[in-house]
Amino acid sequence: MKMLFIIQGEGRGHLTQALSLRQKLADEGHQVVGVLVGKSPARRIPDFFMEKINAPVYSFESPNFLPTAKNKQVNLLKSIGYNVLRLHKYTASIHYINRMIKETGADVVVNFYELLTGLTYLFCRPKAMMVCIAHQYLFLHPDFSFPKLNAVSLSLLKFFTRVTAIGATKKLALSFRKMREVPADKMVVVPPLLRKEIINKTPRKGNYLHGYLLNSGFSEEVKEWHAAHPEVPMHFFWDKRGAKETTKIDDTLSFHQLNDIRFVKYMANAKAYATTAGFESVCEAMYLDKPVLMVPTHIEQACNAHDASLSGAGTVAEHFDLDALLHLSETHQPNPVFRHWVQQADWLILREFREDLLMEEMPSSVWHRLSMHWVYRVAKTFSI
Repeated sequence: MKMLFIIQGEGRGHLTQALSLRQKLADEGHQVVGVLVGKSPARRIPDFFMEKINAPVYSFESPNFLPTAKNKQVNLLKSIGYNVLRLHKYTASIHYINRMIKETGADVVVNFYELLTGLTYLFCRPKAMMVCIAHQYLFLHPDFSFPKLNAVSLSLLKFFTRVTAIGATKKLALSFRKMREVPADKMVVVPPLLRKEIINKTPRKGNYLHGYLLNSGFSEEVKEWHAAHPEVPMHFFWDKRGAKETTKIDDTLSFHQLNDIRFVKYMANAKAYATTAGFESVCEAMYLDKPVLMVPTHIEQACNAHDASLSGAGTVAEHFDLDALLHLSETHQPNPVFRHWVQQADWLILREFREDLLMEEMPSSVWHRLSMHWVYRVAKTFSI
């Protein structure tokens, strides 16, 4: 079948998931006819993705969170105002997505948690089937354990997640561990989408700390800790616009622009890993037996971090407490159950893309799908 990927491109996680899924689908004879990446004007699509996806890549403007002045946590009010002012841009993006679905002749749209894909299916009703895949769909699972956060914020998060999946034939919820299916919500729980580069790596415990900063403002926290502990080698990755390929602070601290080959190499040989709690890199660290310090920057990452901690990934903190990470590295135990779960990903995920099963699960029309389920889903979302 012909597949069109539509990816929420803020950060690294959904992009690497797309790389992994493309590999798996290609091995089964499917064709990825195009990749649409939704992002803000300030973000760039990483070179590693452009080089490895092996399909035409197009970008469009999509809603996003804005960081605070120090480029660390999300500024919610600023984000809302910014996105409201750009509604005309997002309307144009919806029409663009609909046009590209038609022009590529896609049989299936694979949506990696992009909001505008759901809105495209709501307003334009394309004929292609849609399969949604992301860790965030676990937020809709009745057994998912949320951290203690504001109830209104959690309701909005679940509502946002449902909007991304309007018109979906099914939702594939990537999970740290096995959980039951939810047929009434067309949800199947599947293992993380780790790439062959991770699966084939042989990890060893080195002497340095490895990290990824979604928002480069956290680099000041890292530098401050480093000043007090210059003897600890550290390699952190960021996506700082205008920075050199490697910014070497001194002999034991370097910041690297996001480069996938280098990132995986440092991950495999690190003592431990610190991150702003994106799902994908936490899974990579767990698979490579690295303890993780997770520092969430917004509610979605807070939920990811809480879920990961329940699966033994590591610890959650409000700032980059690298002392805690060093202590954790001395006591951390690998999780063989997680590795076994990940190794089942190929057959568990690929069976959900069998054409006969997709056709059976697809109602007669997208509009039927919406009219039968949408009001019920909205009501369910706001009753946590």
